[in-house]
Amino acid sequence: MASWQEIEKDAPEFAARVRAVFGAGTNKTIATLRADGSPRISASELEFADDEVTFGMMGGSRKLADVRRDPRIAVHSPTLEPPTDTTTWTGDAKISGSAVEVPSPPDNPHEGAGHFRIDVTEVAHTYLGGNPPDHLVIESWHTGRGHQRRTRT
Repeated sequence: MASWQEIEKDAPEFAARVRAVFGAGTNKTIATLRADGSPRISASELEFADDEVTFGMMGGSRKLADVRRDPRIAVHSPTLEPPTDTTTWTGDAKISGSAVEVPSPPDNPHEGAGHFRIDVTEVAHTYLGGNPPDHLVIESWHTGRGHQRRTRT
């Protein structure tokens, strides 16, 4: 697993593009695992701060119970419709890893809330390539393999 800082050092241009896609909107989608092992998806906010990917959850929420029981998560960037001019579409991005609980910020007004950083195992960015855009580009970063780029037509 890696911190976001490690990914930025290993593949800075890739990390900057992923960060920009996540920054395109407030609401991300987080996938957690229920007690019976089935997936749960929920809305969540996320930020890149102090060289880490961090997020919080309201006290008493089901997703908070999920990650405290099983920290494996995946987070999808905001889902935005591709524009009519697809040459300007920045694509979508995903981060997978484990949620590690960290102390709540001192100014946190929410009793029982949980605050986490992500120990990253995988990052993916998918977008259209070419001019005109005529193929799919899948860039990824994995623990132990680093950055890779693939295309599909």
